[in-house]
Amino acid sequence: MHDYFFVDPLAFAAPRWTVITLDGVTKIYRTWHNRTVVLDNVSLVLDTRRSYGVLGVNGAGKSTLLRLIAGTEMPQRGTITRRGRISWPLGFAGGFHPKMTGRENIAFIARAYGADIPSTIEFVDDFSELGSFLDAPVRTYSSGMQARLGFGMSMAINFDCYLVDEITGVGDARFHLRCTQAFAERRARSGMILVSHGIGTIKEFCQHGIVMYNKKVVVFEYIDEAIEFYKSLC
Repeated sequence: MHDYFFVDPLAFAAPRWTVITLDGVTKIYRTWHNRTVVLDNVSLVLDTRRSYGVLGVNGAGKSTLLRLIAGTEMPQRGTITRRGRISWPLGFAGGFHPKMTGRENIAFIARAYGADIPSTIEFVDDFSELGSFLDAPVRTYSSGMQARLGFGMSMAINFDCYLVDEITGVGDARFHLRCTQAFAERRARSGMILVSHGIGTIKEFCQHGIVMYNKKVVVFEYIDEAIEFYKSLC
């Protein structure tokens, strides 16, 4: 039997401008016949300069946590504070307007983030390899094409912390290698919060661990401790 050290998340507090803070966050999904609590009064502080691997069984709320941090979903209760430039989940296409072309979406997002529009379009055009589809409405894209556009857009803007949800498998083997190489370059100078079912991937990319279970979130100082605790849950 192992003794697990449950780290006080406040011990990870970094200077005010480099943290993500969840304070009493509760997230509930409701349907006409059901009510599912995903997070229940969760509070934590994450240093955006560090790399965290998120572990949890299916349905624990890993992807939901990323969307809450990104701001693409809102909690029912509690507050989320972001200090630093935080990415949307890599490959996430929910922020694209379906009636706008890929090129128009790139220009809109670049403008919103204060990036140079022509150079951003040029980068995404080259990286995504969408060709003439860049001038087609996003609603005509396949899921793979949307993922290419989303990943290219994520790589075109410099973020302090990248949110990653199993996106390293986008596209064929050649494009996957290109994504991996591009992301490795960004990761060398940015933090990351990574959701993956592959423990090997988590160990390769992450120093610290987050385990989600029973509507709660536990932060571990060392990724091996998080993995061991996660395995005990399984």
